[in-house]
Amino acid sequence: MMRIISGQHKGRRLLPPKNSATRPITSRVKTALFSILAESVTDAVVVDLFCGTGTLGLEALSRAARCCRFAERDRTVLSRLKRNIEAMDLTDRCRIWRGDIMRYLRRWLDEMDDPIDLAFVDPPYALTDRWRWGQAGEKIFTPLAEKLADDGQVIFRCRRNIVLPDTLRPLSVRQRRDYGKMSLVFMSRAARS
Repeated sequence: MMRIISGQHKGRRLLPPKNSATRPITSRVKTALFSILAESVTDAVVVDLFCGTGTLGLEALSRAARCCRFAERDRTVLSRLKRNIEAMDLTDRCRIWRGDIMRYLRRWLDEMDDPIDLAFVDPPYALTDRWRWGQAGEKIFTPLAEKLADDGQVIFRCRRNIVLPDTLRPLSVRQRRDYGKMSLVFMSRAARS
């Protein structure tokens, strides 16, 4: 069962996806993630890519993030996301981007006025298994880095056994935490030399 763990909407149940194509994050890992993020969530501008039914972005909003942009291509999953947003009365703090994230992300980000404080990148494992990291860097991680606030972070969830480059374009891996078969990879903009 998917729930909001803490904050204004603590305990609120979320509609899960109807199919098994998405991999909702476990409560244990979500608790660990938001413990690491701590106060950086407060008043944050959040982007939740490959969001599924929105568990990460909605958790951030419950913990006083200012707003969240959710991006997903699956229409069925998006209908559940919309229902979760409405049930939590968060429509005025949310925007949904529907479509191919690799194709449209840069355009979507260009429409934003504020820099991003937190970006969650949570693609299906089957997708990341096929990624060419140069292309993923160009289409996802570079646009995020360009829009990231000075102290902003990108959190990437992936299989534990995946080997990532130390730098994905302008982002550098700062830490990696393993939980069972998954990893959370924390990235920020690489220091300029």
